[in-house]
Amino acid sequence: MPDRLSGTTQGFAPDQDAAPHPGTAPDHDVLIIGAGFAGLYQLHRLRELGHDARIIEAGDDVGGTWYWNRYPGARCDIESVEYSYSFDPELQDEWDWSERYAAQPELLAYAQHVADRYGLREDITFGTRVERLDWDDEAGRWTVTTDDGASRTARYVIAATDCLSVPSRPQFDGLTDFAGEVYRTSRWPHEGVDLAGKRVAVIGTGSSGLQTITAIAPVVGELTVFQRTPSYAVPAHNGPNTQRLADARKRYSEIREHSRMSRTGFGCPEGTLLLADTPAEEARREFDTRWADGGLCFSSAFKDILRDARANEIAAEYVRDRIRAKVEDPQLAEKLTPRTYPIASKRMCVDTGYFEVYNQPNVSLVDLNEQPIRRITEHGIVTGVTGVMGEAGEADDEREHACDVIVLATGFDAMTGALTAMDIRGTGPTLREKWAHGPRTYLGLMSAGFPNLFTITGPQSPSVLSNMMTSIEYHVDWITRALEHLRAHGLHRMEAAPEAEDNWVNTTNDLAARTLMPQAASWYMGANIPGKQRVFMPFIGGVGTYRQIGDGVATAHYHGFELA
Repeated sequence: MPDRLSGTTQGFAPDQDAAPHPGTAPDHDVLIIGAGFAGLYQLHRLRELGHDARIIEAGDDVGGTWYWNRYPGARCDIESVEYSYSFDPELQDEWDWSERYAAQPELLAYAQHVADRYGLREDITFGTRVERLDWDDEAGRWTVTTDDGASRTARYVIAATDCLSVPSRPQFDGLTDFAGEVYRTSRWPHEGVDLAGKRVAVIGTGSSGLQTITAIAPVVGELTVFQRTPSYAVPAHNGPNTQRLADARKRYSEIREHSRMSRTGFGCPEGTLLLADTPAEEARREFDTRWADGGLCFSSAFKDILRDARANEIAAEYVRDRIRAKVEDPQLAEKLTPRTYPIASKRMCVDTGYFEVYNQPNVSLVDLNEQPIRRITEHGIVTGVTGVMGEAGEADDEREHACDVIVLATGFDAMTGALTAMDIRGTGPTLREKWAHGPRTYLGLMSAGFPNLFTITGPQSPSVLSNMMTSIEYHVDWITRALEHLRAHGLHRMEAAPEAEDNWVNTTNDLAARTLMPQAASWYMGANIPGKQRVFMPFIGGVGTYRQIGDGVATAHYHGFELA
């Protein structure tokens, strides 16, 4: 095994015009892009096995999603005891999660603890963004070019870039004219923002919007929410985690094993009955139980909720009733009630009192379907429609909503954005060109034409439909075993076979088409990014099924991959 050369590449900047010679060794065995939970675990596994591996990270610290997303109220929607690493029992037992659903500061502290506990920082280059990857087929290596002008070579590159890391940036006319403060939830200032007593406008009501709105409503002077599509949200019932953590520690191995083979990757009891065939009273009792427990398991109550439109409507109406009960103004409650897409076909939100904030006198809602945003001025946001017929004839129906602060909670270029943001050049078309009409991968792990480039929780894997930590650990372990297989057999190249990739893409699409998921204009479909091809991107077959497929592929000497 090669010796690990810790920290030797910090500031390394060879002549970029000089191509690596086929006979020279690359700078590293493996370069990992990203120091979130995926990148940290991947680095740890490879160092254990003697690989010379290094992370390149755009941020100034570890944490990935939880380094960048510091907006008020940011927290995980998977319970803390499962949104955590399982690879080391000692780590599992020594960390005390304070809340059922951990907030961003605690999640970041956990990532920092892991980096320090295993001495990972010495092999991380911070504050450096990867801009380009070039594959040299003759030399069998990647050249990785970063925004500081440096380049490094590696036999393998592993993209641990996260599925939700590149912000969506919708264009609003006049935004640069606004005289107040503008913030994005995806890049919230690390020093925080004082919103006390200010007039604040929030654009967007996805998960980050809901969390921000709930957190700031009690402190701002006025809060105006601009909503295009209302969200289905179930209560978190968040609170101290002492008893749950104590119970989990008694049977952690059982919990983890169940999660690895479950559909969602966390301890969520799966309903076995068809809702469409279940008596109304019995169905109501099951929904009541899940609502009282809280969290994302609500949509797993019956096995046909995402397959049968009738069943889906029953579940949706239950949640609508709950929303009506929380919001005092019936007209406002109706605007907050989703009706245009099946429940759970967009990411369900887990809230900590979101709907109740609309009972506060300082909170108002603007329905962008009725009053779309026309432009942003020096003083606020102008909404309205043109060509309104009144007594005096046709006129513009406009209103300016004055504000001191605008918060853009407009989401991410999900699944593919972080990968296509880089200029990745393999043996054929660039990755951007290849994925112009939707991502194409085999198992979400590799894409044909890009040898020795792995993606952790990439498109067409369970990823965002699962507990990300469960899926991250599986992908890291799978990639690590694959690299060990190559090394043990004197091989240096691995690539997805085009026919295997075609079959996997078709399988992913066919499974999604059998559900109601593609009916929603969701970020699962790329619908939030103008011009992005609408294709359902995650693998919907479940974590356990995916794991069985992945293990079978590996056991069959990596069937569907070309090794050389």
